[in-house]
Amino acid sequence: MNYILFDGPERASLLPFTFTRPVADIRIGIMTLREKWEHFLEAETSTQTEAYLSKKWPLQEAEMNTWINPAFLPTQNITKIVKGLKTGQALYFENQPIAYVTERGKGLNESSFDVIQYSHDDLLHVVHTWDIFSKNHEAITRDFEALTRGRTSEAIPEQVVALHPERIFIEPGATLPYCSLNASDGPIYIGKNSEIMEGSLIRGPFALCEGATVKMGAKIYTGTTIGPYSKVGGEVNNSVIFGYSNKGHDGFLGNSVLGEWCNLGADTNTSNLKNNYSEVRLWSYEQERFAKTGLQFCGLMMGDHSKCGINTMFNTGTVVGVSANIFGSGFPRNFIPSYSWGGSKGVTTYKTDKAFEVAEQVMQRRNKQFDKTEADILQQVFNDTAKFRRD
Repeated sequence: MNYILFDGPERASLLPFTFTRPVADIRIGIMTLREKWEHFLEAETSTQTEAYLSKKWPLQEAEMNTWINPAFLPTQNITKIVKGLKTGQALYFENQPIAYVTERGKGLNESSFDVIQYSHDDLLHVVHTWDIFSKNHEAITRDFEALTRGRTSEAIPEQVVALHPERIFIEPGATLPYCSLNASDGPIYIGKNSEIMEGSLIRGPFALCEGATVKMGAKIYTGTTIGPYSKVGGEVNNSVIFGYSNKGHDGFLGNSVLGEWCNLGADTNTSNLKNNYSEVRLWSYEQERFAKTGLQFCGLMMGDHSKCGINTMFNTGTVVGVSANIFGSGFPRNFIPSYSWGGSKGVTTYKTDKAFEVAEQVMQRRNKQFDKTEADILQQVFNDTAKFRRD
């Protein structure tokens, strides 16, 4: 069977992260949504997404196709049903399709389906940006079980303080001298060729992905994922960093999500709780206004390629778009549009030639190429977000 992961209605509510990737390539837990589905399906997938993203993530159709909404995290129950679907059948949760099977050239609205309602209680659904961190505890736990089942961890070094070592898994090539790993509240996964420097204190559930680094003396609390080749120091609580991003110095990051190729300057701090303890509101691209989250704790949502200078202060519930550059004293606005340059005293448009030059340099440092495909994606984001800038 040919499996296609499609962008469902969640795409709009997962902006700014889905400006630069399909829903399937959002990271929550240890793996991305795509990696989870491919692990459970034991098969590769392709993608149906926005036209400007399709060159990087192309659609591959066969005579028979199973279409899957990756915003629903796979489980053994879901995967068994999806694998068993026949042409003209669809798996739904209430009024939303999880998966359906069609012939080549036919989509969801071009066919009538025999609908199967999903009735198991193991559903984990990523709908909003804040779901990425608020559901990360459970996602790490599920991914840990999926990735480590039937495998043996590398030995925990003698100089490491480890509580509940049976919940700690270390991949080959990882180094972790003189740190503390507390898996009392959930598992700890340490990826291949990653490093936890001396003096770091870590509480699970926690995921350190391949090639990532925890700097000396860092304090990492539960529900945190550090994506591939990222570097993190200071204090981090219940946050997800997609990959190739840096928070290399002291400062607090809490209940937050960072995309790829982000950098937080030294002593950057995020507020994750309002002074009056009231519900946090976040900018909604879907509604083009601030919307309720139902959360008391919510920090920073930062899109790909955005950066901030030293001593930056982000207020509770701040949304930063793609390729923004924030600096200066005081609190910037709690919605910073893509390609903004400035801070609390005002912003101007960050010109694409300058932004692309920085992106190219940053990606070269990690042996990644900033090519025309990447530039075209970022140019489209610049065009699509122009209405939010005030030049």
